[in-house]
Parts: sequence; structure tokens; C-alpha cells
Amino acid sequence: MSTPRTPAPIMRGPGAGAHGPMAAMMRGGGGSATNAKLAARRLLRRLDSQRRLLYLVLTLTSLATTAGLLGPKLLGDATTRVFADLMGMKLHAAGAPIGTPTATIVAQLRKTGQDRFANMIESMHVVPKLAVDFGAIGSLVAVVVGLYIVGSILLWMQGYLMAGVAQKAVFELRRDVETKLSRVPLKYVDGQSRGDLLSRVTNDIDNIGNTLQQGLSQLLSSLLQVIGTLIVMFFLSWQLALVSLLIVPLSILMTTRIAKRSQAHFATQWRETGKVNGHVEEMHTGHSVVLAYNRRERAMADFDTFNDAMYEASFKAQFLSSIIMPMMNVLSNLNYVVIAVLGGIQVASGQLALGQVQAFIQYSRQFTMPLGQIAAQANQLQSGLASAERVFEVLDALEDGPEPRGSKQVIHQARGEVTLEHVSFRYVPETPLIEDVNVHVLPGQTVAIVGPTGAGKTTIVNLLMRFYEIDAGRITLDGVDTRDMAREDLRSEFGMVLQDTWLFNGTIRENIAYGREGATEEEVLAAAREAHADHFIRTLPHGYDTVLDDDATNISVGERQLLTIARAFLADPSVLILDEATSNVDTRTEVLIQEAMNRLRHGRTGFVIAHRLSTIRNADTILVMDHGRIVEQGTHDELIKAGGFYRDLYESQFAE
Repeated sequence: MSTPRTPAPIMRGPGAGAHGPMAAMMRGGGGSATNAKLAARRLLRRLDSQRRLLYLVLTLTSLATTAGLLGPKLLGDATTRVFADLMGMKLHAAGAPIGTPTATIVAQLRKTGQDRFANMIESMHVVPKLAVDFGAIGSLVAVVVGLYIVGSILLWMQGYLMAGVAQKAVFELRRDVETKLSRVPLKYVDGQSRGDLLSRVTNDIDNIGNTLQQGLSQLLSSLLQVIGTLIVMFFLSWQLALVSLLIVPLSILMTTRIAKRSQAHFATQWRETGKVNGHVEEMHTGHSVVLAYNRRERAMADFDTFNDAMYEASFKAQFLSSIIMPMMNVLSNLNYVVIAVLGGIQVASGQLALGQVQAFIQYSRQFTMPLGQIAAQANQLQSGLASAERVFEVLDALEDGPEPRGSKQVIHQARGEVTLEHVSFRYVPETPLIEDVNVHVLPGQTVAIVGPTGAGKTTIVNLLMRFYEIDAGRITLDGVDTRDMAREDLRSEFGMVLQDTWLFNGTIRENIAYGREGATEEEVLAAAREAHADHFIRTLPHGYDTVLDDDATNISVGERQLLTIARAFLADPSVLILDEATSNVDTRTEVLIQEAMNRLRHGRTGFVIAHRLSTIRNADTILVMDHGRIVEQGTHDELIKAGGFYRDLYESQFAE
């Protein structure tokens, strides 16, 4: 029977400590930031699958922008209508008969030398009237209100669709990152701060989602509004439109110069956020150790150091970005003053109607406002791109080597014959570790691996499971080179119980059933009984339905180990690996577990890593390792008689 595919446990071999979480954190974690433009292009390419929705968003935004652009023009027409009616009432009061053509009135004014007044009357088509036509003006106002309502509805629909587009992209991005983390080699995980990785998967991706949903939508709307407003402004007065255009190069110059400086600070901000998360995660995980060694003050001091660095980077990034909007407001106000003065001159000279100037001033505001919004969005856009760079660094990480091509070797119900032929391996190229190891394990044999710390015992397990790839030689299972097998197929033949227990948030029943997919209730209970865990489980208030918290702190360390052993019983593997599996249980329980494991190992190959040599006296073969080499090999009695390295180790544990 084969064990289901389970996540590879984190196992560090000798020499990996320099690449551990705190070391990576202190080095700065994620490395140098990639080009922001490249990150932006990659982010936008992720929206290709939703192109139809984006086209619909673009259409709705265009319609909403058009509705917003018609409003000022119609309001300007209403203002011109009111002013013309008032002027007509004055003309009638001055003696002009109702219905007198505008051309006649203009000709009479020019004869009297009132050319400017004549131009104004001509531009607005003023005719003598008795009263203001509030009915026509009310109709224009009603149309404007209707346009604004329609525009708001269209914008709401656009926001709703854009939220779906952004969240779908974030969903796929988070899924891809999770898939990537399951494919990267163990050395990548060992070389990263877990808190920093968690920050990239949560904080950075959430920040990207906010940027796509708000920043991209606002950017699209603002660009369309700028283009549409500029067209209408040229239609009303090309002279005033050219004046308004002067603000564009100035705003672009300011925004780009500030953005270049703030982008680096945003990248630093999110990198420092990962450091803070990594520190908090490690201090929380090792809280009891921190207290035991009175390191609270040191932990708080380290946190303050990371937090201060994050504060400084965040302050600089936010401050530089916040400068953009006030500077844009200054340019906008200057543009407003110039337009108002020049527009007033043109109204006085009769070149423009009063309502046209009013509409133009509104359009100038609508023209500068989206420029300011685009500048203001630079803050969020840069922050989102900095997060995107960090996420893409994870997606660009090197994965495990390629699986064998063509016909993959598949073993059904492996016998458990394991061979290591001239195997060599090193974590760091300059530091040799495993050198020319040769081992042949027959099916059903139990092999114990012993030796001092750093001898390479756990590394052998890493190589058997293909957590790391060997540098030379080969490892075979039932005569098949493990490199010719898919990693999933290979690992399905192994069961593993580590010294460091891993239990997830869920019931005890679910944690045991994790050993084999589709396990029945009876199989779970039988596995618990075999591991001598059934008794203590039934003494818990909810028995097998007891929910374990995040760190399984509601049960003892030994009880956690019993559950992981029960999980291995349920998996029923062909090859069993025990890495100090009984180190956390009491002596009596250890004896019971040893008996159960003897039954479990019957007919199966077993690799046992042990420091307490009394637990492996009955092993078929004992491999004694030192500095990455097998220095002795044989049974317990044979090695004791030989009087070599193993005997020294054994007697050192019973020197008293």
C-alpha cells in the first residue's frame, strides 16, 4: 500500500544553518528589486484572460466619461440662455420691439460705436424679451441631472466589474504562488524567512489587488477624461486649450521625477515589512525559549530595529508621493486663474459667450483634476508595483529539476530494496558533506543511521526522498534509479516520522487521516491503537473530535508525536523513515511504540536515525557516519566487538 502525497517537511542538513530564516532576514531577504516597468507589464499580462470584461469596463467608462463631459456644455448653454434673456429684457426696456432680429440690433449698436457690446449680443444671439424662459432652462438642467445619474450608474457598474477582474487576477496570482512554493526545492525554503514568505503571499498580494481594483480603474477613467475633455476644450476655444496644455509637461516632469525617488522607498518599505513579519513569526513560535533565556528585551530591541527601518522607508515613500498632489493643485489653480482672466477678456470682446467661458472653466477643472488623480495614484501604483516585484521574485525562483521525460518508471507496491551507489552531495559547493557513500538495504531490513551531530544522517534522508538532488552516484529503489521516477511517485512509497511534529489546525481524526486519502473511520481508529494513542485521545473532552489549535499546544509534546506516528501507521508505506521519532515520549511509551514499530516494520524497509543507541540495538544493520562518510557498518554486537567508533559512541552514553 502506498502513502498519499503530502507536503515535504522542512529538514535542514548540516551547513544549512547559514541559510536559515534569521540569516536571510538579517541579509535583507528578497534580494534586489526587479525593474518596475517589467513588473507592470507582467501584471497587465495576467489580465489577458479577462480581456472581454476589460473591454466592457472600457466601454462603460467611456460612456460614463461622455455623460460627464456633456454636463458642463449643457450647463454653459443654460447660463448663456439666462444671460441672453436678461440682456433681451434690457433691450426691450430700452425700446427695442419684441422679435427684433439680432442682426438689426447688432447693426444699430455698431453705428453708435458700441462694437464690443454688439459682439457680445451677436455671440449670444440676443433678441428682445419680456422674461427669462425658465421652461427651456429647466429642461436643460433636467437633462444635465439625468446625464449625471446615468454616469454614476455606469461608473458603479464599471467599479463592480473591475472588482471582479482584480479579484480574479489576485486569486490566480495567489494560486500560482502557492503552486510555486510546492515546486521549489527545499533549499529555497530553507534560505528564506518564513515570515517574509508569508508576507509576500498575504500582504503583497492583497496590496496588488487594491492597486488593480482602485489604481487601474482610476487610471483608466482619468485617461479617458483627460482625452475627452481636451477634445471639447479645443472645440470651444483652441487658444484657451493651448494655455491649459501647458500644465501637462509640467505635471509629467514633476510626477516622474518624484516617482523615481519614491519607487525605491516603496520597494524598501515592503522588504522591511517582510522582515518585521519574519521577526514576529519567529519570536511567536519560540516564545517559550525567549522567556526561558530572558531574551524579551533583546527581542523587543530587535523588533524596534526592524520596525524603525520599516517606519523610515514608509515615511519617505509616503512623504515623497504626498508631495505630488499639492504641487498639482498649485498648477491647477494657476491654470484656473489664467483661464478665468483670458476667458473674461474673450467674453468682453465678444469672442466667446459667457456660458462657453463658464463651461471652459469647468472643463479646465475636469482636465487638471484627472491629472491630479493620476499623480495621486502614483502612490498606490508604485506601492503595488513594489509588491508585484516581490511576488514575481517568488514566481521566478528556480524549481526542482525537471522530471524524467518520456516513459516514467513507476513501481507498484515496492518491495523496499534501497541502494546507494557512490553517492556524493554537498549543500555548499565549496564544502564537501556526503562523499562516496555505498549502502545496500534488502527488503524488510531495518537500517539504523548513527553518528555525531553534523555527520550527515538527516542528509541521507533528504537524498532518499529527493528533497535535494545528488551530485554524483545514484540511488535506486527496487533497482530503479529514483531520478527516473516522478518525485510524487517516489515519495508515495515512503512514510516519515520526524522529531519535529507537524499538526495542522483541525480535529485529531483529521490529523491522523492525513496519512492516507480516503481512510475509513475504522482504519483511523486502528492506526491510533497501533500507535498507542487511542487511550489518551479518548480521555480528551471531545475524543477524536478534539480540535487542535495552530501549534497543537492543547496536547503535550509526546502526545503530538504519538499522533504523527499514528499517521505513519495509517499510511502503511513500503519504506519507513524514523528521525528520532521517539525522542519526545516517556520511557514506558517508548517501549510500547518500539513494539508497535517492530510490527509496522515487518516486511518493510526501515531507516532509523537515532542518537539514543539503546533504541537501535535490534537493527539489522547499523551505519556509523562521521563527516559525511560511513566509517563502520554491521550489527550492534559486531560493532561493539570491533571496538571502533561505534563502541566509543555507545559507551559514552553509559559512562556512568
